[in-house]
Amino acid sequence: MALHLVLLVVGLILLTAGAEGLVRGGASLARRLGLTPLVVGLTVVAFGTSMPELVVSLSSALRGVGDISLGNVVGSNIFNVGVILGLSAVVSPIRIQLGLIKLDMPVLIGISLLALGLALSGSVSRGAGVVLVLLLIAYTAFNIRLARKQTAAAVAQEFEEGVPGPTASWLWDLLFILGGLGLLIYGSNLLVNSAIALARAFGVSEAVIGLTLVAAGTSMPELATSIVAALRRQSDIAVGNVVGSNIFNILGILGVTAMVRPVLAPGISRLDLGVMVAYAVVLLPLLWSGQRLDRREGLLLVGGYLAYLWVLWPGT
Repeated sequence: MALHLVLLVVGLILLTAGAEGLVRGGASLARRLGLTPLVVGLTVVAFGTSMPELVVSLSSALRGVGDISLGNVVGSNIFNVGVILGLSAVVSPIRIQLGLIKLDMPVLIGISLLALGLALSGSVSRGAGVVLVLLLIAYTAFNIRLARKQTAAAVAQEFEEGVPGPTASWLWDLLFILGGLGLLIYGSNLLVNSAIALARAFGVSEAVIGLTLVAAGTSMPELATSIVAALRRQSDIAVGNVVGSNIFNILGILGVTAMVRPVLAPGISRLDLGVMVAYAVVLLPLLWSGQRLDRREGLLLVGGYLAYLWVLWPGT
């Protein structure tokens, strides 16, 4: 068991390093091509930090371990709100200025309900995957267009500071991108193998491992990004990172994974899916009430996650 825990940690480290390399190279390349920091932040950075979840879900689905594949998506969305956003608010109360939240939060609630319906139907088919990916493309295009028109100068400055700058040359961009992809693929193989072995060793289901250890581990890039943003008082990046990541997890990760192979996850329960939807619904009034997420509300989010874990593990 100890060896599998070590390999799991190594896999997570490789995934995090791979995502960092991919984001750095991709952001640099995008800025060389003339994209603004705002657009880069909403696309390359947001999608890049979700790459660990994508490669892990794909790898799991290809091996026929649908519970880890879907559990990673559902668990990551729960972890992102309950732990990442909650801890960010505890570190530094978050003021909500980004007007796009008015669009993003209803979208997150809507697609969370859609994911709930798809999962309860028995499987997420290739056709459903195509629909999810098309929704992601439409959402991203609309978001970029709206951001260019409505984003305030202060928010644009936050993205300017938060997006990685160009590297020394195009060659370094490509090396970062290719190296990051390589680390992501190798790290995902280590993580999935270790997760399956740990599930057997602990005597729990693969779904529980996917919902907890795998989901929390693959969310480390988002955790680091949001905590640093909170410490720097970059509130919009902290919130936008979580909300954007959760949207991408459902539309992008679940969508692409289902397109490659239909996702069957009988181990993911109504409780797990319900908690994911509940967090999305509860987050909306918290963000809009006074346009501030304070420490007390942050502790409430973290407490909810701990309660979910308490219910989840003994039930196995």
